[in-house]
Amino acid sequence: MKTKITELLGIEYPIIQGGMAWVAEYHLASAVSEAGGLGIIGAGGAPAAFVREQIQKVKEITEKPFGVNLMLMNPEADEIAQIIVDEGVKVVTTGAGNPGKYMAMWKEAGIKVIPVVASVALAKMMERAGADAVVAEGTESGGHIGEATTMTLVPQVVDAVSIPVIAAGGIADGRGFAAAMMLGAQAVQLGTRFVVARESIVHENYKQKVIAAKDIDTAVTGRSTGHPIRCIRNKTTREYLKLEQNGATLEELEKLTLGGLRRAVVEGDVTEGSIMAGQIAGLVKKEQTCAEMIQEIMAQALELLHTT
Repeated sequence: MKTKITELLGIEYPIIQGGMAWVAEYHLASAVSEAGGLGIIGAGGAPAAFVREQIQKVKEITEKPFGVNLMLMNPEADEIAQIIVDEGVKVVTTGAGNPGKYMAMWKEAGIKVIPVVASVALAKMMERAGADAVVAEGTESGGHIGEATTMTLVPQVVDAVSIPVIAAGGIADGRGFAAAMMLGAQAVQLGTRFVVARESIVHENYKQKVIAAKDIDTAVTGRSTGHPIRCIRNKTTREYLKLEQNGATLEELEKLTLGGLRRAVVEGDVTEGSIMAGQIAGLVKKEQTCAEMIQEIMAQALELLHTT
């Protein structure tokens, strides 16, 4: 399936894997790229040396394009931005800030820059800064979220910018893919579904929580701090929301969740860890390879798009 995004990035299918911290490492990224999508290494808060190692491992496995997601609040963001150039990465997605300071360096190196945005205003700002495309991410997503839903955000961003738009948030199958295309998107970004991929190194406890989730099983914490995060409900979300309701300080709240994502992903602590997942988790029912997921999504989407 050819779109502006497949042509821009040199990929077979307009499916991009989200740059999830602790989850999006070289096993998953290389598998998604090999399957025809765009695999992404999630830098998160990791040290620059770790990110370089991840990039090099992906290059050992696949010759297909892949990207790096740079969380701009990472203390070593400057070094990681340079590593992305030095290692010949073709695509960078960004979050938690403005990538403007790196734009000239990345563009000179021929890197495609795709910021993740949660509003029309930010999408327009990123286009002015030189972005090649944007990911319009709705509040249905797992992890850090904005306020607007995917259904309302995507068409408004599409109308507001001239660069291609990638839809994210609440998409896990061919129906979501087809809907995103009808809204004007040129590709989709998936996170929660890829969490349960066979190639994903996420702890089995975490995967099973996603697979068992129902439509109402996620909660948003941190609205009072200005940094809302969507996770599957557990002991930690209940305690956090109670503290938040009672006016706890930011320091008290952060203490509760510090290192929580790592505990859930790596150690399998799904009681006190942070099980970040989107509202679409209720639709994710089985573990498959990345190739099986992508083929299933594309087959369903193409059937729907050809019959409408």
